[in-house]
Amino acid sequence: MKMINLKINGVPVTVPEGTTILQAAREAHIDIPTLCYLKEINEIGACRMCVVEIKGSPKLNAACVFPVSEGMEVITNSKKVFEARKTNLQLLLSNHRRECLSCVRSGSCELQKLCHDYGVDDEGYYDGAKTPSTIDESATHMVRDNSKCILCRRCTSVCDKVQDAAVIGVNKRGFNTHIGSAFDAPLNSVACVSCGQCIVACPTGALHEKDQTDEVWAALADPEKRVVVQTAPAVRAALGEAFGMPIGTNVEGKMVAALRRLGFDDIFDTNFSADLTILEEATELIERIKTGGALPLITSCSPGWINYCEHYFPEFIPNLSSCKSPQQMFGAVVKSWYAQKLGVDPKNIFVVSVMPCTAKKYECKRPEQSANGVPDVDVAITTRELARMIERAGIDFANLPDEKYDDPLGISTGAAVIFGATGGVMEAALRTAAEWLTGDPAAPVEFTDVRGTGAIKEATYTVGGLTLNVAVTSGLKNAKELLEAVKRGEKNYHFIEVMACPGGCVNGGGQPIQPASVRNNVNLRAQRAKALYSEDAGKALRKSHDNPVIKELYDSYLEKPGSHKAHELLHTHYTAKSRFKGE
Repeated sequence: MKMINLKINGVPVTVPEGTTILQAAREAHIDIPTLCYLKEINEIGACRMCVVEIKGSPKLNAACVFPVSEGMEVITNSKKVFEARKTNLQLLLSNHRRECLSCVRSGSCELQKLCHDYGVDDEGYYDGAKTPSTIDESATHMVRDNSKCILCRRCTSVCDKVQDAAVIGVNKRGFNTHIGSAFDAPLNSVACVSCGQCIVACPTGALHEKDQTDEVWAALADPEKRVVVQTAPAVRAALGEAFGMPIGTNVEGKMVAALRRLGFDDIFDTNFSADLTILEEATELIERIKTGGALPLITSCSPGWINYCEHYFPEFIPNLSSCKSPQQMFGAVVKSWYAQKLGVDPKNIFVVSVMPCTAKKYECKRPEQSANGVPDVDVAITTRELARMIERAGIDFANLPDEKYDDPLGISTGAAVIFGATGGVMEAALRTAAEWLTGDPAAPVEFTDVRGTGAIKEATYTVGGLTLNVAVTSGLKNAKELLEAVKRGEKNYHFIEVMACPGGCVNGGGQPIQPASVRNNVNLRAQRAKALYSEDAGKALRKSHDNPVIKELYDSYLEKPGSHKAHELLHTHYTAKSRFKGE
């Protein structure tokens, strides 16, 4: 590999040929600001915040797209560069609705930070006409506010290049340029999958989840309601980031303590119903293999993936597991078995889910997710929404003691906790299937071939005389590639795990938003996933079928995995959908 020698701010730097100035500067521990740049996703040099001086060049150049050359001399901090960046910020603010105090991104807005860094205040912008803007609240999961959009195009690139939906793009030209759906249709009329990846890509408050914390506060204040909360496995691996803790810190104990102080009546773990999901899904897999059912069996835990399948690959609906997601199974169990144990009418139980995912807001509103005549889950809030509740309540999160989940639905195994990482559902299912097929309690518990953040992972395992070909993918562009290979007959699998968000739930659209300067240089997915695998490794029970409360649930209520009662409560169906309403 040819190496290139250059100087940045007088400091010698040696980098591989093809490296951009932005990448070379970071190798030299020099930070060049960006707004539109997302590594390998949106490298378009549009915002001009990364401009630098290059000796011999008559103009400033965008560092994110300009390749280095031998002997190049770059200046990133000259007066000319600073003035250009400041002017760019002033121009952006001239077309921006400046309501920072009430904005959901105040304190985490990349535009706000750069204005502070470059001394652009409330009077430091050009005033005049603004691009006509709209607020689209039609979707269940999010709000689009074009008055805060800076046209960085990060959202459109993620929607197209990562998630293969491309339901938003650049409309019109010139001063009227704005981001929207085709023909400016509302978001709920196009094939948006509700994944929320555009939200975590957005540098400002132009995109944000639809906040439902007021509904939760109201339920907590209602003496007639028993308010039950469940927390997804990935939430514990990221919530701490909202309170300044290092990426990948497992804050399970402090999270439970905070929820208790918020006033929830029961604090349970979605890991419990993840264990339940595995028993139902492993039963379904073995049954399909033995009876010649539709294969490959494809997981149904990710509602963003389910939405994508219904809209874009309806021919694979028969392959989807009929199992509800852990979120929905949990609500169904709470409003049946647990309600019966308490002697409480399910209508008086209010189930709140804390999820790393914005698509969960859509999932709990689906009409087929109401096993007991009432919605399985009443409200799904994101990790970010929980963080805001904790802040509003004045809870000193970082200094809370570590507390434990309540019984009985707070008990889970290591297999459940890894659901939050791509490959986790597959590995958890294989742990149970391996023991059931061999009858050997010493069957393997670690299937490392399906771990990691790779785009598509494949493995073949032989257990109990059966050969299982499996595949794992995350990110819907990767899912498309995998499914197309299956359609062409190039791949033959028995079991496929698909997660809508790249890296799985740890990188969900509802997780704390890290600025691009972090996202471009830190593997968030791997660090958050590491916290979950560490917890799994330290668990006494690592196979879902060993969960003692799951055993009790079947013995006293569901009879056995795959029973008629289990299907009534824990299974559902999916329907092909058009990409546009009216088709």
